Amino acid sequence: MRKFINIAGNIGVGKSSLVRLLSQRLEWEPFFEPVANNPYLSDFYADMRTWSFHSQTYFLSNRLKVYGDLLECPNSVILDRSLYEDAEVFARNLYLQGLMSQRDYETYETIYHTLLRFLPTPDLIVYLKASIPTLLDRIQRRDRDYEKNISTDYLQQLNDAYETWIQNFTLCPVLTVPADNLDFVNHSRHMDLILEKIQEKISGKDEVIFSPNEY
Repeated sequence: MRKFINIAGNIGVGKSSLVRLLSQRLEWEPFFEPVANNPYLSDFYADMRTWSFHSQTYFLSNRLKVYGDLLECPNSVILDRSLYEDAEVFARNLYLQGLMSQRDYETYETIYHTLLRFLPTPDLIVYLKASIPTLLDRIQRRDRDYEKNISTDYLQQLNDAYETWIQNFTLCPVLTVPADNLDFVNHSRHMDLILEKIQEKISGKDEVIFSPNEY
C-alpha cells in the first residue's frame, strides 16, 4: 500500500538528510524542499518585516508544485517539510512577532486553508526536535550564505512555535525524534533505530517513544 510521510522540524535540524537516508533504506520517492531557489530568502533574512509575505508566498506556491508531483508519483513518498509548517509555524510566527501585517497574514491564511481542502494528508509526520545549540551547530556546518543572518532569537521563536503546533496537531500520527541525541547521518545504529520506530508507528502502534537506553 502506498504511504506518505512528512519530515518536519526547525531550520538546520536535518530534515533533508533524513529524507535522503530514509528514501535509500525504504526505496521510497523523496521530495525535497526547494529552499535554495527562493529568490526572496536572502532579502528576507536581512529584512524580515519587508519580505516576509513575499518569501512565505513563494514557499507556499512551490509547496503546491511539489504536492502536484507527489500526487502523480505511484510509489510511497517522503516529503521534506510539510505545508502545515509553512503556515502554522513560519507564517504564524512572523505575524505574531509583528513581521507580517494582518492584511498579508489573512491573505496567506485564505490561500493555505483553500489548499488544505485539496491536498492529501500524510500517514505520518516525523518531527525532528532539537535544541538551539544543535540547530546553530548544524547551520554553521552546512555554511549556507543566506542563513548566516539567522538570529538565535528567531530560531527560539520557531522552536516555540513548533512545540505549540505539534502538541495541537491531530490530522495524522506524529513520531517525535530527539535529534539532539540521534546523529543519524554519522551513526547507522541511530538511523536503524529511527527506521524501526517509523515502521512501528506506520503499522498502527499507538505509543512509540525513544528511550535513552536505546541511543
